[in-house]
Amino acid sequence: MTSPRYRAVELWHPRLVDERRADGSWLLWQEEPLGPYPRCLSDRILHWAAQVPERTWMAERDATGGWRRVSYGQLGGLLGRVGSFLIGLGLSVERPLMILSGNSIEHAVLALGAQHVGIPSAAVAPAYALIGDATKLAAVAGQVTPGAVFAGDLDKFGPAIARVFGPDVTVIGLGGSLPDRRVFGWSQVIGTDVSDTARARAAAVDGDAVAKFLFTSGTTGAPKAVIQTQRMLCSNMEMVRDCYAYLTDEPPVLVDWAPWNHVASGTKVFNMALYNGGTYYIDAGNPSPKGIQETIRNLREISPTWYFNVPAGYEMLVEAMETDAALAQTFYKDAKLLLYAGAGMAKHTWDGLERLSERTIGARTLLCAGLGSTETAPFALFCTDPQSGPGNIGIPAKGLVIKLVPTEGKLELHVKGPSVTPGYWRAPELAAQVFDAEGFYNMGDAVVPVDATDPAKGFRFDGRTAENFKLNTGTWVAVGTLRAALIDAMGGLIRDAVLAGEGEAELGALMVPFRPGLERLLPEGTELSDAALYAHPVVAAELARRLGAFAAQATGSSNRVARATLLVEPLRLEKGEVTDKGSINQRAVLRQRPEAVAALFAGGKGVIVAAAQTGNQTVVGERDET
Repeated sequence: MTSPRYRAVELWHPRLVDERRADGSWLLWQEEPLGPYPRCLSDRILHWAAQVPERTWMAERDATGGWRRVSYGQLGGLLGRVGSFLIGLGLSVERPLMILSGNSIEHAVLALGAQHVGIPSAAVAPAYALIGDATKLAAVAGQVTPGAVFAGDLDKFGPAIARVFGPDVTVIGLGGSLPDRRVFGWSQVIGTDVSDTARARAAAVDGDAVAKFLFTSGTTGAPKAVIQTQRMLCSNMEMVRDCYAYLTDEPPVLVDWAPWNHVASGTKVFNMALYNGGTYYIDAGNPSPKGIQETIRNLREISPTWYFNVPAGYEMLVEAMETDAALAQTFYKDAKLLLYAGAGMAKHTWDGLERLSERTIGARTLLCAGLGSTETAPFALFCTDPQSGPGNIGIPAKGLVIKLVPTEGKLELHVKGPSVTPGYWRAPELAAQVFDAEGFYNMGDAVVPVDATDPAKGFRFDGRTAENFKLNTGTWVAVGTLRAALIDAMGGLIRDAVLAGEGEAELGALMVPFRPGLERLLPEGTELSDAALYAHPVVAAELARRLGAFAAQATGSSNRVARATLLVEPLRLEKGEVTDKGSINQRAVLRQRPEAVAALFAGGKGVIVAAAQTGNQTVVGERDET
């Protein structure tokens, strides 16, 4: 059988060393040491400002639909001005800058100007201020006690600012008004002369300086303020540059939608452009039926050389590119590597991306995944070897040591290295819970080797240990692994799933429907409400059939999903059920929806029971369908 051809791309050539201990733990690292990295990110910015001052650093669409651009030369000149302004407000590590609004050029410049003079920033999900009573915003603000807040539109964010922040907290805004509060505009921020104090503070920034605070997504608990130092950010970028070796000669072109209050884009993708002299196009879209149209618009114009999305976003892009050859041509034209993260990718999505790449450029584009966390800055493990399907998260980055610790029959992943956080801000007791006696950070993830005799072949994700639970038989359920398999088995009819069954005899699932996939089951032109579509007998029968086929492959109660229901009511961000990047908080959904869980196991209305497989027939309830 002929091996598929892949587009040429220069990547790392790692050599692994491993050590197996008598206690059953397993250590792995790369033989060669990590290369040198700068004391702070500003050094890289100023390098590119001197070398390629006219090159676009960041671009964002303006009101006319064109691209508003900032060059490296302009950014280099703004760092000291913005830093001087923030020093003048009395900001410090103890009174940092909090950013409430989403991705924008001004957001980026403020954060980098603050870092330049040793002032951390803390970007939070805009929904914290825009949805509900802002209690979540108050909680995270209480952890870091900001001295100033920034919001793009004060008409939108003003009510939450007035509710949460006292008059001693300075407000910076781009538009709108906030009565009874002094507000600084953008021209005042960037019009500040560079002070001697700012120059001195910039020179004093070192690897231990706190660059920013990032709040964990809260998918396994309350959000925590993770300290991000300059050493973490710079060493992690050197790890990324080592892995994606082609960036050394080809500055990346990035088109990215993911929110900067999360580590994936707010640290990794954002800093990839800065560190390598690349260009970052802000994509105002997102993986939703409406938001994907903006992403498609951008990808019709800009050809990324490296691209990141969550599986749901890729699924929507595959659907669009199947009938839009021009979009596929622009997307694959320069792309050397595609990265998926945030959830397990379904095999049909993976196959669609490879098929479209071959059809468009005559070769496959490398499709990869890795594993990291806010606490690891985030790049920790990555897979660059061609794979036949999703799941391989690779091997440790250069400069990191991973320790696999036997825990409840699984291998729990611990990490140590210069890109690992020193802890949680003002919460040493939390750090004590997640760092072991040797200083390794416990990621709370389990992994399993692809080949136990050859660790160089990588590892597969084996679930979040905090999400796992037991059935009433005492059998552990590996939620992460099973959830990914279930999503794949449903063939594009669902976007995600929440597994339930703790203390029960069998497993059930609350499934997040994918409306375009379900609509394809009905005659073209059929128009139904969400509730009517999800309850349609044809939809129910197909879901039962697929659930039955999946259950028939199970080896026991811990991986047999016997029943399911579609979630008609969308997941709620303000209730902590989902993050703004789409990651589901399994525990929060189960906690917030006890009635749905109870109905699932009581056999209430809308419950789909796995259909029995009998030859060429599928038995659905009391009906037979050939």
